[in-house]
Amino acid sequence: MKKLKKLISHLSVALLNAPFLRPLPRQSFPDNLAPKLPRRASSRGGHFSLKKVQAEPSTDLSVAIHRASNFVLGMQEPEQGYWADELEADSTLTSEYIMLRHFLGKVNRQKQAKAVRYLLDQQLPNGGWPIYHGGPSEISASIKAYFALKLAGISPDETCLKKARENILAKGGVLKANVFTKITLALFGQFDWRGIPTMPAELIFLPSWFYFNLYAVSYWSRAVIVPLLILFAVKPLCRIPSELGIEELYLEPRSLIKEYFKKDPKPFTWRNFFLAVDRVIKVYDRILPAALRRRAIQKAADWMISHMRGDGGLGAIYPAMANSVIALTCLGHGTDHPAVTKAFRQIERLEIEDEVSLHLQPCVSPIWDTCLTLNALVESGFPEDHPLLARGSHWLLSKQVKTVGDWKMKAPKAEPGGWYFQFENEFYPDVDDAAVVLMALSKIKLPDEETKRKEMLRGFRWVLALQSSDGGWGAFDRNNCRHIFNNIPFADHGALLDPSTSDVTARCLEAMGFLGCDQSYPPAASAIRFIKENQEAEGCWYGRWGVNYIYGTWSVLAGLRSIGEDMKSDYIQRAVDWIKKVQNPDGGWGESCQSYSDPKTKGQGKSTPSQTAWALMALFNANLLEDPSVDRGIEFLLRTQKQDGSWEEKEFTGTGFPRVFYLRYHMYCKYFPLWALSMYRSMKEDGQSRATRIGRKNRQSRYYQSVVAS
Repeated sequence: MKKLKKLISHLSVALLNAPFLRPLPRQSFPDNLAPKLPRRASSRGGHFSLKKVQAEPSTDLSVAIHRASNFVLGMQEPEQGYWADELEADSTLTSEYIMLRHFLGKVNRQKQAKAVRYLLDQQLPNGGWPIYHGGPSEISASIKAYFALKLAGISPDETCLKKARENILAKGGVLKANVFTKITLALFGQFDWRGIPTMPAELIFLPSWFYFNLYAVSYWSRAVIVPLLILFAVKPLCRIPSELGIEELYLEPRSLIKEYFKKDPKPFTWRNFFLAVDRVIKVYDRILPAALRRRAIQKAADWMISHMRGDGGLGAIYPAMANSVIALTCLGHGTDHPAVTKAFRQIERLEIEDEVSLHLQPCVSPIWDTCLTLNALVESGFPEDHPLLARGSHWLLSKQVKTVGDWKMKAPKAEPGGWYFQFENEFYPDVDDAAVVLMALSKIKLPDEETKRKEMLRGFRWVLALQSSDGGWGAFDRNNCRHIFNNIPFADHGALLDPSTSDVTARCLEAMGFLGCDQSYPPAASAIRFIKENQEAEGCWYGRWGVNYIYGTWSVLAGLRSIGEDMKSDYIQRAVDWIKKVQNPDGGWGESCQSYSDPKTKGQGKSTPSQTAWALMALFNANLLEDPSVDRGIEFLLRTQKQDGSWEEKEFTGTGFPRVFYLRYHMYCKYFPLWALSMYRSMKEDGQSRATRIGRKNRQSRYYQSVVAS
């Protein structure tokens, strides 16, 4: 029977590699532009020539892997070789997009009607809007949606807005919204600038050696803050008719509000200190010389415009891109100015539109989707030199950063070599993407292996240079960990910084293992210490960039196995026990975004394909294969696979900012289950995963030994 299963497996791989399984051509996009994906395009699985399997969901492992591989392969962009699917966020971006168009006077009635339809579809029965699928209503998201709908012409007497208004007032009204919501409202005269923490434009002058400076906060904060410095200085106003305003969302008339910032009960806290500083800055803001302010605005404008070169937009993320467009108008540029037109066009590329609805992505994720897909396809049995894998690898190599970005401020000796997340974001490559790209490239053979290895060495050195002094890695910067700044009133979202995290650190360990390193390698030893110090009491690890402890624990166990750690160690077995403990009765695993705000809910939530795959791969990396929990997890993935080879997942399992902003990667439920099923098959048949076998081979390679030595 075992030989028969192995024969079926080999036949499946042979079929997948046959020429007639090549994907049909579909629309190609210029290398520097993000694709404008049709809404729900992910459900189509790409245009693929193989006749779809019509059988019911199969319990046969090899058939399931074959179907999943077929589906994923069909999503590859045929000309350039990348993979990209929708990156979904909550309703706030679509609300902000409606507001932005009104602010600029660029209302498109047809698109606005579709955006309204989307917002109404996202409204909860209680009248509010959530920030993740299945979550409760959230006040800032609800206020933005309410105001956007009013701007779009929805009457406050409509049932949808009546219920929304009741929900918002019950939560405390506008004063309970976050800072970014208040800034948006202030642009329309719906909130007093006095109630917003002041950021004088002169912050741009603070040198890098000063304790607080722009390079002491995260990349995303920096890209958002600099255009805001211009907005705060100019305080632009889009006047709207009073009937479109939101006075009804205040618990008391705005004229009677005396206190905008609530102090801590204890007199001596960092929050109270920064509130006092804010009062001083507000006085300074009224008396500073006009010439100094003009110089500061110009310097901020120079920084912003220099970071907007190319076609990715400022920071390649919507909030920074939207702020940059408004800032350009504050500098005197009309909406028809080439710079404004270009910046707004970059935002339009984030639209997801179909016949009836329109919403916005926060950014796009082609490099992340591509490198993870390649890892999954290699594990599924594709030859290391398969042409389609080579095509994807060549595309990744073409995206390697070879110019200096903001990371140079904290790592002055580092040379470029990382990878970013989007189609273009030259100033901001990130460690997580770079590590997974290195893993993928190490598993694939290209015609020019020597060039590939040289570029990998460049990337590996860049990753090593960004290791923080605590032994871990943040996502974009080195030593971005001055946690005191999260007490600044402006930072009420709690995500001003980019400190070291267990998941990114583990990804670096995993990449090191594939490049021939072991635990004795000094950067790896420091990283392992960081991992051990940050283990939770239950045995799991926090997941910064994926939801949440299931993601973090999988990431860590994969990294520890790759680097050669003893997987029988007590601290690792505690993690295994936790994973098994949080398995759901249906055999799957799931965790809600709620676990970020309530750690008591760690590992709790509706079972999802991606989180089940992470949990299974965590167990596999700990060498747990023959166990009832594994059997039930595999059965869950087989049972829930759709006929086209994909899985369905509406839950948000990606993280933008914990407690504030979550993501649904539409490809997560496609390549992660494929990866887990393939890893299971490899270990059942050969006693090790395919990736482990490749990693061992790499460690014996003279080239990779020289990489580590260098």
